[in-house]
Amino acid sequence: MSKLKKLVEQFLKQPSEVRFQDVCYLLEAFGFEEKKSRGSHHSFRDSQGRKITVPKTGGQKVKGVYVQQIIALLNLEEWINENIEQEEEQAN
Repeated sequence: MSKLKKLVEQFLKQPSEVRFQDVCYLLEAFGFEEKKSRGSHHSFRDSQGRKITVPKTGGQKVKGVYVQQIIALLNLEEWINENIEQEEEQAN
């Protein structure tokens, strides 16, 4: 199982906090780039113009409410279902 798939599954469990490093990895894997940061707030944008601002708490953590926003923005539930279907097709 790939690191990206494991991370998506972790996010779908909607934890109360995740590491900022994991948020960056996930957003970058889906084509987002960090455009600016001001203090603890980091803004990301993709080529389609979608934006999300993610604040860090306690230095390196991101609260669950932002995890939910990322799930919705990236459509992670649909992505994981498509990924599972592809794996099943390849296994047959």
